[in-house]
Amino acid sequence: MKRTDLVRLVTPTLALLICGLPSLAADATRRDISQSDLDRVRAVTRPTTDFSKAEPFEAMSAGAATTRVAPGNTSFSQPSANIALEQDFKLGHALFQKLWVSSPSSTQASDGLGPLYNARSCQTCHINDGRGRPPREGEDAVSMIARLARAPRTPDEDKLLQDHRVLNFPDVTYGAQLQNLAVPGLQAEGKLTVSYEERTVTLGDAEIVSLRKPTYRVDGLVDGPFEATTSISPRIAQPTLGLGLIEAIAQEDILANADPEDKNGDGFSGKPAFVRDHRSGTLSLGRFGWKAQNVTVRDQAAMAFSHDLGISTPDSPNAYGDCTERQTDCLAMPTGVQKRLGDTEAPSPVLDLVTVYTENLSVPARRNVDAPDVLRGKQMFYDSGCATCHTPKFVTRRNADDPLHSFQLIWPYSDFLLHDMGDGLADGQQVGDATGREWRTQPLWGIGLTGAVNGNEFYLHDGRARSPTEAILWHGGEAQKARDAFAALQKSDRQALLTFLESL
Repeated sequence: MKRTDLVRLVTPTLALLICGLPSLAADATRRDISQSDLDRVRAVTRPTTDFSKAEPFEAMSAGAATTRVAPGNTSFSQPSANIALEQDFKLGHALFQKLWVSSPSSTQASDGLGPLYNARSCQTCHINDGRGRPPREGEDAVSMIARLARAPRTPDEDKLLQDHRVLNFPDVTYGAQLQNLAVPGLQAEGKLTVSYEERTVTLGDAEIVSLRKPTYRVDGLVDGPFEATTSISPRIAQPTLGLGLIEAIAQEDILANADPEDKNGDGFSGKPAFVRDHRSGTLSLGRFGWKAQNVTVRDQAAMAFSHDLGISTPDSPNAYGDCTERQTDCLAMPTGVQKRLGDTEAPSPVLDLVTVYTENLSVPARRNVDAPDVLRGKQMFYDSGCATCHTPKFVTRRNADDPLHSFQLIWPYSDFLLHDMGDGLADGQQVGDATGREWRTQPLWGIGLTGAVNGNEFYLHDGRARSPTEAILWHGGEAQKARDAFAALQKSDRQALLTFLESL
């Protein structure tokens, strides 16, 4: 028997698939499994109605890939428990932490940074493989970037958007992203700063919570102002755990939860984001990024190399990264392309290994799943409507690209769809199918370890929320009803819900 077959046999997923009730839409047809398997998948993924005890294998957030480590700053940096390519994972880890340098350099395998960039390594933004944070007062943005975009101006540009040939249109001078750092001899584009206005919210039991509303400004633009219609969308880096398993979720299962016209009348109208795969050009379901703008983990990595580091890869081969035609000083700088190593600064083995690493980062096991306050909080989570968008569980495809990601029961707590989150969180920036009010549902697995991993807790796309409570209270639009239900809870019930989140 092959090792991969043995792993799939011993994973608790298969045992669990024997029981349960249906959750997928009746017309959802997965092509990777038989009808009998489909019936069992529908059974096991139905939302629970029994909150008296934990569900079978609920602690195993990532199925056989789940790791058991003590909470700490390396909780998200472990390889998945069932990883087969541990050597590649370790090499990918080293490249993820690698500090790139400007060209020319004696370390020719490490040069090519920029010329304009936001960070020198992947790890700089994804702090301990977790989330980034907004800059402190007087500090350069360390793990927050500002995406730049404008609306289409012509029928031809409209058609490019409708055909999913582009996600949006960059600023003509500064490109798709503000780079606040530059190699020696070149000036950075500008500096993103943030200030906050504190606003109080009174909850149903009279508890007062302070929310901070951010205002963003870009100082020192070296090549003049942005275009008048350019929008700025600040975004912190996202946690990198469990990405390979997310990619292994069947597209049919995600689409089964979509209801863009809210035909069932429940007030939730999640819609899928379709984007072009950066390599094949085929139209596929986006599931990575704040607005689901990337199809695969590799797509996400290639775009980060290009825009954040200014490093070219086979998937994004421009050695000048986000430099535009108007930035002639940038285009005059040397690049790090070494012909003996290939046509790009990070040739195929580099991108391959970083992809392996980010596809196989651990998802830690749940804690205290049987604790009465956690179970009570879980019921509050469901009763408040949170589980409608933060879909608890999926069973991954049998034909996943990595056999060890195959047919696993996982608990990411996301539907990976776009939702209108209201005016309070709107950034006014269209990204493909996502409007300026829409965001992809953020997975919640691992959220309870945020403080231990990052040494701080900042949530939402721009890190404005300093706690899960603040993050929930910022929810609007489709999530307004769930937000209001949370705010109306008595303190003990509200605390139970937060305790449940801490267990994830």
